[in-house]
Amino acid sequence: MKDLDAAGLDCLAALADERSFERAAETLAITQSAVSQRLRSLEAQVGQLLVVRSRPLRLTEPGKRLLRFARQLHALRAEVVRELGVRGTSAERLPIAVNADSLATWVLPALDPLVQRGLREGFGLELVVDDQDFTHDWLRQGEVLGCVTTVKQALRGCVAQPLGVMRYLAVASPAFIAQALPHGLRATEVSQLPFVVFNRKDDTQQQWVRQALGLRAARLNARYVPSSEAYVHAVRRGWGIGVAPELQVRAQLASGELVALRPEVQVEVALYWHQWKLGAESEQVELGAGPPALLDQIGQALAEGARTALQP
Repeated sequence: MKDLDAAGLDCLAALADERSFERAAETLAITQSAVSQRLRSLEAQVGQLLVVRSRPLRLTEPGKRLLRFARQLHALRAEVVRELGVRGTSAERLPIAVNADSLATWVLPALDPLVQRGLREGFGLELVVDDQDFTHDWLRQGEVLGCVTTVKQALRGCVAQPLGVMRYLAVASPAFIAQALPHGLRATEVSQLPFVVFNRKDDTQQQWVRQALGLRAARLNARYVPSSEAYVHAVRRGWGIGVAPELQVRAQLASGELVALRPEVQVEVALYWHQWKLGAESEQVELGAGPPALLDQIGQALAEGARTALQP
């Protein structure tokens, strides 16, 4: 097989990002016809269908494998542009997946110095948000170059390092406790109590109930609030019991706005950073030739931020 067409790979990545030919064409500043032509050329080159023309469109399994390569190519391109000091070029997109609670607490401070420098050096960063148990799927499918996840084992072609542990506490407002829990939290009444839940992927509340009350399959009265910041606001307003990162509710606990329920019971979530190994990056690190590449710098920044914010 000849070298894969870079323009076709760019089209594939744009289609994966935008999920439509029209928006992909706008992103690439070309016509829809040109997007279709480049995609067909790439499909003919590999001899496989890469995109299912549905609404929204989706990538086939061969398409996802090629997308991983396209993302890595973009990262290497961004690295070369940085090393050469080329100005006036469009910033390459460096996507990483993080969980919402980390984004709401320690990730932004950890990445801030790198992003501020990136404004001057011309590289882009995109944060994709999902549950910590599912961010790894984005990496495996080639959608992102790295992820913060609860998965410990690295994929082939990736490296992983531990970041630390986020500790979750059950909290509620004093008014909610006075109204709904006048006699304390009882296992026989837990199904009648409202729990604030992030989304349907979130099982942190079930884990806490299992540890605190010994109930393995409790049916919780869930109120879904799919935003880390709004989640805490909802608990403060008395919407129900929340199970939130201690790091996020520390100030509210200190001020008395929130009260911890059975503070000795904590759900511990171990987090890891995974990233693809890119050939140029690994050689650079091993030979000590200059500063680490961009993806490695992102990993280092997250590791340093996690050491400050998370439990070892």
